[in-house]
Amino acid sequence: MNTVDYIQFGFVVLFTMVAAVCDFRTKRLPNWLTVPGFIAALIFHGVRGAMEGGWSGAGGALLTAMGGFAVGFGILFLLWIIGGGGAGDVKLMGALGAWFGPMNTFNLFVISTVFVLILSVGVLAWQTIQKGAFNVKRRYLGDESASDKLKARGLTREEAAMQRKVKRRLMPYGVPVALAAWVVLVWSFRSQLFGA
Repeated sequence: MNTVDYIQFGFVVLFTMVAAVCDFRTKRLPNWLTVPGFIAALIFHGVRGAMEGGWSGAGGALLTAMGGFAVGFGILFLLWIIGGGGAGDVKLMGALGAWFGPMNTFNLFVISTVFVLILSVGVLAWQTIQKGAFNVKRRYLGDESASDKLKARGLTREEAAMQRKVKRRLMPYGVPVALAAWVVLVWSFRSQLFGA
């Protein structure tokens, strides 16, 4: 691996670690993390492309980065529209897409989905052992009366729905995305890392 590869590898690992910790602790992926991550990817690929192929190299590298952003942002945006995630998840996948490019971003999405499934089954099993099946069922499949209680505390319908959605989340998406990003990184740099 050359110095530029180490920069990409190190930044993505650090970025995804911070995202996973933020999402795990606060159940949010803040703009102060995702937007600079996206901008850093554009700068990185623009400079790298210029170093390797002049202006045309920079243009091609930026197109690849934007293609990765479009794939990552687009897939998660569709899921967000139908209620399957948060806006921070969309921005995180868009930022990572800019780092990885279109094909690796699609691979990232598929691998993160596998991690979501595995970790969700693990979390549900653990909570069932700890709290019992009835309590776990009530938490994740409970009736709307919890929303009525939240509205009674002065929250709007949208705020109550958001509170209920956050409470029902099995796990923050930043964690499986980080794991998947590390798998994609190792796979992408396997020849440099392992000499294979």
